[in-house]
Amino acid sequence: MSIPQSGGGPIEDYSQLAEYLEAGNKPKADWRIGTEHEKFGYCKDTHAPIPYHGKRSVLAVLEGLRDAHGWSPVTEDGNLIGLEKNGANVSLEPGGQLELSGAPLETIHATCDEVNSHLREVKDVADRVGVGFIGLGAAPEWLHEDMPLMPKGRYKLMDSYMQEVGTMGRVMMRRTCTVQVNLDFASEADMVKKFRVALALQPVATALFANSPFFEGKVNGHKSWRARVWRDLDADRTGMLPFVFEDGMGFERYVDYALDVPMYFVYRDGKYIDALGMSFRDFLRGELPALPGEVATLSDWADHLTTIFPEARIKQFMEMRGADGGPWRRLCALPAFWTGIMYDSGSLDAAWDLVRGWSAEQREALRVTASVDALQARVEGIDMHDLARRVLDISEAGLRARARPGAEGLIPDETHFLNALRESVESGQTPADELLARYNGEWNGDLGRIYAEYSY
Repeated sequence: MSIPQSGGGPIEDYSQLAEYLEAGNKPKADWRIGTEHEKFGYCKDTHAPIPYHGKRSVLAVLEGLRDAHGWSPVTEDGNLIGLEKNGANVSLEPGGQLELSGAPLETIHATCDEVNSHLREVKDVADRVGVGFIGLGAAPEWLHEDMPLMPKGRYKLMDSYMQEVGTMGRVMMRRTCTVQVNLDFASEADMVKKFRVALALQPVATALFANSPFFEGKVNGHKSWRARVWRDLDADRTGMLPFVFEDGMGFERYVDYALDVPMYFVYRDGKYIDALGMSFRDFLRGELPALPGEVATLSDWADHLTTIFPEARIKQFMEMRGADGGPWRRLCALPAFWTGIMYDSGSLDAAWDLVRGWSAEQREALRVTASVDALQARVEGIDMHDLARRVLDISEAGLRARARPGAEGLIPDETHFLNALRESVESGQTPADELLARYNGEWNGDLGRIYAEYSY
């Protein structure tokens, strides 16, 4: 989850809110790719989740990355809670999941190199202290009481509030992981088209990357339990955003939506101030109960935007949020998948033509069935397996048209990063299907084998 934003002055006029989003507009030559992924840490001998403190801990891993690999520390109340280097940062999710938020880079080649370097560094440190890291959409065995809450003020506030607005909020915080990509837009019209395509096709990403069929030591009946968790978290700030497909969609319409999402906090002088359930509209008027008379700033607005969790969202860029965390190859496949669709005009047009006739009910039904059945999902004549094949073809065409070479020109484009997804489409099997086959076959129901065989 995001770190506190900074640098924004007082909000003196409502128009500044939309202008903040609009400031993200960039010419195509400046479009970049930012890849984020989360992973679970565990003790190698016991498979227990790692705590914050101790010899085998989150803190030990952060300190190792800082001392051995040149990362700069980020602290809160004297606690090491993150790291920074070369435009990227390492941060902690609420349950101790380690997240890499990558730098904005020009190609999938570069972002994959960044992911590979990070995972090598993490493994180097983890091996020294006796811990491992695994990429899954949900913790396969751990219970809520097994999971520590990281020492971040934001998480303490969220933890209590989540119990009031849904049944799965604290599960999401502690026991799920994702991989996502952040992409740019050129204009308001470009943002709207990309946003619509992103939301409509997010269930395809959920299906292709489904990787969480186990929870609390059992088969849970979903290929993506992580996606199921997000459906019962907080209706005010999650979902498929039907208004995005309505006439009049633009930056101002998103502002109106965001203003109606209840607040979590205000960040002042290094502290998170409880504003749970309060209104940013009141804040704009200086009438926020938590801080009466306080003037809201653009930094506050930027912070508030990070507390909204739909399947795709905009800040000064667009985030694709529908995929489970997963194995090494798929950490590069996710940004390749969306870049091919979004960064070539022909592919974006083809994707929009594919989804423009769907109703809000169809989009929501695809979201639900993708979490349960992945590539075997069916919705009103829409076959997910066939849809995924068509979308993957669109993405591949977009990457080929981009023609961004790698390995000093020896690799002509970025299409090979889709190979893992192509294998899933050809076989009809997602990572979740593979896990279930092993669990019911060679593992003989021994879920403990997942750690040695699927860790980074």
